[in-house]
Amino acid sequence: MRHRRRRFGIAISVAAGIVLAGCAPMGSGDGYTTLRLSLNQAENHPSFIALDNWATYMEEHSDQVRIEVFPNETLGAQAEALQLVSTGIADMAIVSGTQLENLHEDFLVFNMPRVFDDVDHQMQVIHDPAITGDLFTSLEESNNITVLGGFTQGARSVYSTTGPVETPADLDGEKIRVQESKLNVAMARALGGAGAPMSFGELYTGLQSGVVDAAENNEVSYYTQGHYEVAPYWSYTNHLVGLDYLIINTERLHSLSPQEREIFEEGWAATHVEHAELWEELTQEAIAGAEAGGASFHEVDSESFDSALEALAEVFISTDSQRELFEAARAAAESE
Repeated sequence: MRHRRRRFGIAISVAAGIVLAGCAPMGSGDGYTTLRLSLNQAENHPSFIALDNWATYMEEHSDQVRIEVFPNETLGAQAEALQLVSTGIADMAIVSGTQLENLHEDFLVFNMPRVFDDVDHQMQVIHDPAITGDLFTSLEESNNITVLGGFTQGARSVYSTTGPVETPADLDGEKIRVQESKLNVAMARALGGAGAPMSFGELYTGLQSGVVDAAENNEVSYYTQGHYEVAPYWSYTNHLVGLDYLIINTERLHSLSPQEREIFEEGWAATHVEHAELWEELTQEAIAGAEAGGASFHEVDSESFDSALEALAEVFISTDSQRELFEAARAAAESE
C-alpha cells in the first residue's frame, strides 16, 4: 500500500460539534460502516498521509468497513479524543505515550530515554506482540480501549541558542524547555541543564527572549516551527525516540468479522511501515531546510550522556512488569 497521495488542502466538512451532537458511535451507509479516526496533525503531516492511504486501502479491499480521518484536532485535542474513543463516540485516535501513561503506569517504559536506540528498533519492539501483547490489551476492561500499535515521533535531540553541545557540561546553567512531567524534568537534568516546562506554542518566543536557552525535539518540529531561526545549534544527543499510539474502541474492534479484521490489520501493518518511511523522508527535508536557514548540526560525545540518561530507568521503573518490558525492549536491540 504505497499510494503516497499527498493531499494538502482537504476541507473537513463535519465539525466535532456535529459528530458529538449526533451521538452515533459509528457512521454507516451503502452497506458499510465508517470508523472515525481522530488526529491532531495537519494534512501535510506523515501521520495524516499514511492514515489517509489506509483509508484508501480499506475502500479498495473491504466491502464493509471504511475509515475517515479527522485531522487538525477536529474531534478535539488528544485528551478529549481519548475519552471519545473510550465511550465509543469516536472509533480510533492517535494519542501520545504520555496520554496512555496516565491510564496505566507500564506505558511509561516506552517514554524512557534510551529505551530505544533508533526508530527501527522502536518499531520492531512496538509491533512485536510477544513484547507488547499484554500491555496493548491492558486498557480493555478499564477503559474499553485497545492499542493497535504506534507511529514514531522520531529521535529527539537538543538545540541551543548559545552554541553546540558536546557533553553535559556544555548545558550547565542552561534552561531546557521540556514537556511537563517529572520524567522530562529529570531528563533535562541528566542532559546537564535545568528542565523548564513550557507550552510548545510559547517556545519560539521563549528561545528568542532568553526565557529558555535550549529545547529538545525532533528535526521535523525544529524546522517546521522555525526554531532553527532562534536556536541555530542542533546537537545529536538522540536521548529519546518519541512515540504515538493508535487506539481503537475495544467493542468496535471486536464487532469486525474475522475477514474484515484481517483486512483491517493488514492495512494497518502497511500503514505504520509507510509512516516510518515518510518520517525519514521528511526528517531529511527538515535538516536540509534548517541548514539552508543557517542552522548547524553537530555530533556529541554520546558516552558522556549515557550513564546519566540510563540511570533514569533505576529511578522511574519501579514495578516488575515495567522492568520486564524495559528488559525485553533492550534485548530486542541487542539481538539485532
